[in-house]
Amino acid sequence: MRLILLTLLLLVNLEAKSFFGNSTQAETSKYIDNLKDLIISTQKTRGLTNSYLNGNVAAMLLVYANRDNMKKAIGNMESFSLASDPVINSRATAISTALIKLNHRAFKQKPAKSFSDYTDQIGQTLMLAQSVSKRFAKDLTPFAKESSSLMMESMLPMTEFTGRLRGLGAGIAAKEKVTKDDKQQIEALIYQLTNANQQLQVQLNQIISKYSDKLPSSINTELASINTKVKKYTELAQKRLLTNPSKVNPDDYFDEGTDLISAIIRAYNTLDQAMLKDSKGWF
Repeated sequence: MRLILLTLLLLVNLEAKSFFGNSTQAETSKYIDNLKDLIISTQKTRGLTNSYLNGNVAAMLLVYANRDNMKKAIGNMESFSLASDPVINSRATAISTALIKLNHRAFKQKPAKSFSDYTDQIGQTLMLAQSVSKRFAKDLTPFAKESSSLMMESMLPMTEFTGRLRGLGAGIAAKEKVTKDDKQQIEALIYQLTNANQQLQVQLNQIISKYSDKLPSSINTELASINTKVKKYTELAQKRLLTNPSKVNPDDYFDEGTDLISAIIRAYNTLDQAMLKDSKGWF
C-alpha cells in the first residue's frame, strides 16, 4: 500500500520536477546571471561617462570601477559550457572585443558619441541574451522557458530604458541645461519605460499565478516596488529635470535611476534563482 501511494505521489509531481537534474537549465541560469551583470555594469559605465564628459568630474572613479565589473562579468561568462556554443561564442567575443576598445577611447570622444557607442554595444548584448533564451528553450522546463523569456525580452530591455533615461538625464543635470533634442529623447524614454512597466506587471503576474509553487511570496512585493519606482523616476525626469535641470543634482538623479534598476534586478534574480532550483531533479 505504501508503495502504491509513493508511486502516485511521484506521478502527480512528475511534470513539476524531473527525476534527474537539468544541467542545461542550470548552466543557462548561471550564464544569464553574468550576462545581466555585464549589461548593468555597461549601462553604469555609459551613464557615468556621459556625466563626466558633461562636467561632473567626480564620476571618473566610478567609471573605472564599473569597467572592472564589466571585465569580471565577461570572464565569468567565458567559464561556462554555454560559451563553447559557436553562435554564443562568436557574439560574446565580438561584444567583449568592442567593449575593450570602447573603454579605451570613451573619454576622448564627444559625450553624444560615447553614449551612442555604449548604447550600440548594450543593444548587441541584449540580442545575445535573447539568443541564449531562444537557443536553449527546448531544453528548459515550461516554468524556466517562460521565466527566461520574460527576463531576457522584457526585464533586461526595461533596465536599458531606465539606464538610458538615467545616463542622458545625468548629463543634462551636469551641464545644467536642456535642449529640444534632449527633451524629445527623455520624453520618448519615459514613454518606453512606462509601457515596458505596464507589460511587465501583466506578464509577471501571469507567471506568479501559474507557478506560485515555484516562486517565493517576495516576488509580489518586488513587482509592486518596480511599479512604484517607475512612477517616481518618470515624474522626476518629466517634472523636474526637463523644467529646471540646474536644480537637479546629477549624482542624485543617477542614484534614483540605479535604485529603479536595482528593483528590477531583484525580481530578475528571484526568477533566476527559482529557475536554478527548478533545474534540480529528484536524483
